[in-house]
Amino acid sequence: MPLEPYDQVPAPHGEREERVARRVQRRWWVFSALGVIGVALLLGVVVTVRGGGLVRLDESFMAGLVDRRGPLWDGPALFFDTFGAGVVGVFVVPLVVAALLLLHRRPWGALYWVLASAVSAGVVQVLKNVLGRSRPDDILVSADFGSFPSGHTANAATIAVVLGVLLRRTWVWVLGALYVVAMLLSRTYLGAHWLTDTIGGTLVGVGVSVVLLAPFAHRVLRERGAPWIWRSPDRGSQAGVSAR
Repeated sequence: MPLEPYDQVPAPHGEREERVARRVQRRWWVFSALGVIGVALLLGVVVTVRGGGLVRLDESFMAGLVDRRGPLWDGPALFFDTFGAGVVGVFVVPLVVAALLLLHRRPWGALYWVLASAVSAGVVQVLKNVLGRSRPDDILVSADFGSFPSGHTANAATIAVVLGVLLRRTWVWVLGALYVVAMLLSRTYLGAHWLTDTIGGTLVGVGVSVVLLAPFAHRVLRERGAPWIWRSPDRGSQAGVSAR
């Protein structure tokens, strides 16, 4: 008697994946992520309206980086400037990654990736126009209106979190964190953003990625190819096969 695909139950490994997905889908993840975005907004209001110690920290941090400007660091900083936004960062990178995910038969992962990238960029633009913080005077690159939050850093944080969730490898999380730090330093080095702008951008990228993960967690984990047990109705026997 052939095995019936509709009569399938998760194997122990599949059950663990299901439990993880359910935990991610609980509301506290969403509330926590929204809280992170709220902190980013509060930070932006503080540095834009009140200033104080945070502004002095921004100025001190940037002065330290400006003093170290030179040909050795200009190249990497300009590379991150091009890679992190504009046509490359907003269109090329997201579309290439989405295409790779689709080629690996992970449509839900691709949808999660594209939505997180788009929503993160949208939130950044809203905050930029609402807060209208001035950029540093000593800027080396052209930039659009609004300094807070950093769109480059928000994009980097989105990439780090989404790829970390989809690939679930320690080295991906480590490289993602290093990428965010490198983007943070490059934006302040070029004078395009204050330190608090990049912190705000990181919070936005992380918050948006986690908020959007909640409705996709179950499907994203299933796409990872967790093993399933197929049960034959007449024999009650079980055979482990891959859901893919």
